Amino acid sequence: MTKESGLFICLLHTLLHCVLSVDITYHVNEEDSPHTYIGNIAADSNFSQSLKHHQGTPITFTQLQRTMSMGSHLFNVTNSGKLYTTHTLDAESLCIYKKECFKIVKVAVRKEEAFIKILKIKIIIDDINDNQPEFPEDQIKLEFDETEAKGSTKSIPNAVDKDIGIFNSNITYELKDKSNTFILSIFKEFDGMKILKIALEGKLDRELKDTYMLQLVAKDSGSPPKEDTLNIEISVIDVNDNRPMFSQQMYNITISDTHHTSSPVFVLSATDLDSGQNGNITYNFYQKTSSYLKTHFKLKPDGEIFLNEDFYRNNQQKYKLYIQAKDRGKPSLSSSATLIINVISNQNNLPNINIDFVSPLTVNSAAISEASKIGSFIAYVMVTDTDSGPNGQIKCNIHHKMFQLSNMGSKEYKILVKEPLDRETIDHYVVSIECHDMGSPPLKTKKQFSVKVTDVNDVEPHFTKETFQFLTYENQKVDFPIGFINATDPDLGDGGQLTYSIINENKNDNIPFQLTKYGFISTSQSIDREVKDIYNLQVLVKDNGTPSLNNTANILIEILDKNDNAPYFIFPNNDPYNLDVHYHPHSKKDISILKASDKDSGNNAFLTYGILRSNDKNLFTVNSHTGVLSFSRTVYQNDAGTYELQFIVKDGGTPVQSATTAIILTLFVSNDTSPMLTAVHSKSGNNLNMTWIIIIVAAAVILSVAIVVSITLCVFRCINHINNSQTTKNNPKFLSRTEMRQILYQTNNPVAITRNAEDIFNRNLQSINPKTSYYPEMEQPANEWKFSTTPRRLPPVPQHYNKDVEESSTEQKCFNASIVTSNNLNDTLPSLKERNRGWSESDITSQKSGASEYSNYRPNIPPTPKHDQEQETYLEPV
Repeated sequence: MTKESGLFICLLHTLLHCVLSVDITYHVNEEDSPHTYIGNIAADSNFSQSLKHHQGTPITFTQLQRTMSMGSHLFNVTNSGKLYTTHTLDAESLCIYKKECFKIVKVAVRKEEAFIKILKIKIIIDDINDNQPEFPEDQIKLEFDETEAKGSTKSIPNAVDKDIGIFNSNITYELKDKSNTFILSIFKEFDGMKILKIALEGKLDRELKDTYMLQLVAKDSGSPPKEDTLNIEISVIDVNDNRPMFSQQMYNITISDTHHTSSPVFVLSATDLDSGQNGNITYNFYQKTSSYLKTHFKLKPDGEIFLNEDFYRNNQQKYKLYIQAKDRGKPSLSSSATLIINVISNQNNLPNINIDFVSPLTVNSAAISEASKIGSFIAYVMVTDTDSGPNGQIKCNIHHKMFQLSNMGSKEYKILVKEPLDRETIDHYVVSIECHDMGSPPLKTKKQFSVKVTDVNDVEPHFTKETFQFLTYENQKVDFPIGFINATDPDLGDGGQLTYSIINENKNDNIPFQLTKYGFISTSQSIDREVKDIYNLQVLVKDNGTPSLNNTANILIEILDKNDNAPYFIFPNNDPYNLDVHYHPHSKKDISILKASDKDSGNNAFLTYGILRSNDKNLFTVNSHTGVLSFSRTVYQNDAGTYELQFIVKDGGTPVQSATTAIILTLFVSNDTSPMLTAVHSKSGNNLNMTWIIIIVAAAVILSVAIVVSITLCVFRCINHINNSQTTKNNPKFLSRTEMRQILYQTNNPVAITRNAEDIFNRNLQSINPKTSYYPEMEQPANEWKFSTTPRRLPPVPQHYNKDVEESSTEQKCFNASIVTSNNLNDTLPSLKERNRGWSESDITSQKSGASEYSNYRPNIPPTPKHDQEQETYLEPV
């Protein structure tokens, strides 16, 4: 590098600094990792010194972001003014060859929400030696004519280093030839480009050797240096030894911005002294031409350059293209030239509006907190117009009730908050900026962007009810669901995320409930209603915002009773309990009162009393509701003695709970009491014999009537059969009315003839003993029932019940007898009685003994008491 070129670069750097009005300049190496610290803008801009008297007021720095091409996305500026990289920087992709690589970042300086200044920060990206020299090919082939004399040369391609630094891209070459037949010749052109040639140093003799293998090493001047190797195969034959040559090394042209895309901008021309394919030239963009410029220009292989369709979208006025001319020889040779295109504007252009948001969401949207004060800075607006004079004078405005546009001069504006914001009312605004120039006619540009109002936690949660009421049963397992409470919060994010908890001010209180953070209430332990039946709790809901807001509500949980406590006797308080009773004719029937209690409530505590075990004399009874123990009949002298009585008390819950106790009752009877009860027994025996006589007489009468009816029916059938036969012979195609009636009678009434006696008896028996709540066990088969102490009381039976049953049985037997007789006239009364009997003598004897036994129980004939007074019997399912 010469002194003149170094002085030129320093002078150019100074001029650029002055033109761009840069406030601060920093350096950063390319390929540094993301988030590399570059510098402190606050310290280097001297704002901390000039604002010492405002030390209580914070100064914030905000990077203004516009488009990806400006480079703003490569860096990040913190609120305190520290500058960092956001990506790994690559100087080769960001800048052009042998030019200073830098990016400008604009930073807005604010004091609280007030705008102070826009700082322009220049960041120079220093190139490092991260690219090695590269040959276009790993191996080339050259051909030398064996008649060529010493000093003959052949051009070879040079290496290219993509680094943009002067030293990192400076390449030196070394040729390695073991035969010492060839040497490397290097020539420099006016633009510093090196031309490489292989020169013949000795004499060639194809018959002795026709191929030479050489290596050309290209090494850059970086630290550490990097190199690349080109393998050269030389064949002794004629070769292409002339490069295409442009008529001049640099072309400078001027075009109008109204130039049509179908017309070429310029036609390149180069010559090659070779002939055939070695002199056939094609044109293309040299690798120094940036990809950005290639999108605006199109170069055809014959050298014609055209404008692309999107050329006029760019406002740049000067373009520099690098063109390469390349022949089709083997190896191919090339040369390059520079084309500078100047664009002159001849039309009135629309103003261009660029908006840089403080908190951008997308290219055309920004975010702002609802807590922002009036005058808060939202965005920086810069308007550009390449026109001059009145056509380039710009005026902008915003018509919006919430935002305003403030002029900063030099086509720069700032957007500020005009009115207080409330996200819960309106969370999104669409704003339009309108700019027009002062030309005639004026050209107008309108740009629309959206502002999203972000949420702050300014609304406390609100319960849907002041008091939540729930019902649940006791003794539920842990985690049994109780209910759900709900609150609402219109805030977003963490401010709308709610968490629920139970307030336990007295830590000693045992709260058997748990509440999830989502508001679901469940049991944390088993609950006993007998300990506490109503729980009044207070619940707290709070959001996760900063600061957190909360609210409270009440919870009322009522515990419903389950039948989990068995009743217990208060009197008698001993089991067994000894009780002496003295009876005389003027004594009352009441003996004592059984008392029991149950910790449950409601129907679960509704108690009924009964006798499980009494004596054969049926002397005692107990009131099922009051528990009063009394004599069930008149007491006689022969009733004196000791009785072992067993009592039961049961509640009305489900399942039924019960308790039993025993009383050993000693009965003392005075001498004034009647001595015996023989008349009663004699009367009962006479009633029994009379019942059998009535049954037998009724059965005989019914049987006689059935026989007479059957004979009469047979006679009528025979007469009808004879009449029908005669009618059929006279008119065989049609049936008479008598025949039709007989057919309908025979088809529609078979039940009266074929029904068996047992089915009819069962049906009638069901009509005598209907299914009620007192006989639920009738619905079950007999073999599924057994004796137990489970409370299931049979209702008391009136004294005339035996008579009704006997009369009903007699009528049933008579009815059955008539039916059986119509089917089989040989049935006798004893067989009919044996088939359809309802009660046996053993059943009657068993009932009189006072013990309700089911040894003779039939599955389809439920037992029915037949004596004057029946003891209570309790059944339970198996």
